[in-house]
Amino acid sequence: MTVTIDTEFLIAGAGIGGLTAALSLHAHGVHDLLIIEAAKRIRPLGVGINIQPAAVAELYALGLNRSMERSGIKTERVAHLDEKGKLLWSEARGLPSGSPYPQISIHRGVLEMFLLRAVKARLGQHAVRTGTRLVSFHEDGDRIVVVAIDQSTGNEVRFRAKGLIGADGIHSAVRAQLKGDGNAVKRTPITMWRGVTQCERFLDGRTMIVANDVYSTRLIAYPISSEHEKRGTALVNWVCMVSADTRVRLDRPDWSETGKLEDILPFFSHWRFDWLDIDALLSGSNTILQYPMVDRDPLDRWGQGRVTLLGDAAHLMYPVGANGASQAILDASALAFEISSRKDVEAAFTHYENARRPVTSKIVLENRLRDRTERTLAVSSSNDGEKAIVVEGMVSRYKQNVETQKAHQSSTEGQ
Repeated sequence: MTVTIDTEFLIAGAGIGGLTAALSLHAHGVHDLLIIEAAKRIRPLGVGINIQPAAVAELYALGLNRSMERSGIKTERVAHLDEKGKLLWSEARGLPSGSPYPQISIHRGVLEMFLLRAVKARLGQHAVRTGTRLVSFHEDGDRIVVVAIDQSTGNEVRFRAKGLIGADGIHSAVRAQLKGDGNAVKRTPITMWRGVTQCERFLDGRTMIVANDVYSTRLIAYPISSEHEKRGTALVNWVCMVSADTRVRLDRPDWSETGKLEDILPFFSHWRFDWLDIDALLSGSNTILQYPMVDRDPLDRWGQGRVTLLGDAAHLMYPVGANGASQAILDASALAFEISSRKDVEAAFTHYENARRPVTSKIVLENRLRDRTERTLAVSSSNDGEKAIVVEGMVSRYKQNVETQKAHQSSTEGQ
């Protein structure tokens, strides 16, 4: 027996983007909405991420400032280093840079869980329907009909809504129906290993480090837990990026596999920091995740009619600019603003895409350029002074072309 459920808006995907979209729509007066999520249970998975000040502002406007500050670290500086731990160049981030909002480094799972709690508190316990896999969708007059499968029973469930928001991530079923195979991933010969380790604080406890060696090996590390900071320790998110294509399978739900410590350590055998034990940092993670580094070419158009995309489903990007989750949050805010400003859903989706697509497309391309610059930094510059100039130029360009852009001129009005 097929059940049909009517709702004003249906969001596919209960990740950071989908949950923020629900909260933003609620803040703009849309209370009749549902989120469907293929996973049978939403758990605090993943590792650390950075939320840039513009996105932090949106979460604060949703009343999540206390949750953010109780959970994450207000990152104040990024230090660019060589493999000996020598400082090449540094930049202020968040509040010390003059921003009215901090940059917050936080565990992805922690952020997702308090977003989920907020959605259920504001929209009801049944606002998020897990174990529900989207199969297809089609327009029917002034409604979009979504066909899904209840994975606990195998029964078909249909949803009728004014609009469908595809926030279902890198393997988006919504994008797949809209675009088919015409938006394949672009794979690089770069493998990333990620982990989270409890260790002693390094530097001032609020600095992100980005280090490179002459073999284009990179290490990024930063603390992500205010609770650990209060106890005088640190919970550190780390990322190792190496020029070694280990052919991680792309058919897994999140493109990750369990990594092996013995595969990582040889790349860092010659690294020595006086103030950080790198071997202990990499060895201390209970779980190591291994990812390929991929993105997609920017799309000329995200959605069609009563369907649009959001977050990674719309604009998968390299993680080098620490912008992925932030752009999903900004998408959500801009989308909610446009929906609240217009009675016509298709017009709202069009205005949303026109506001956000140029911004995110530019970030995708800038992240590619930044990746190439970081990878070639050590081999293209013969001394520390030249390296510092390259880093400063790279950061300056990124700020000018990415961080100074407003995601949506009016995205926070009325919140």
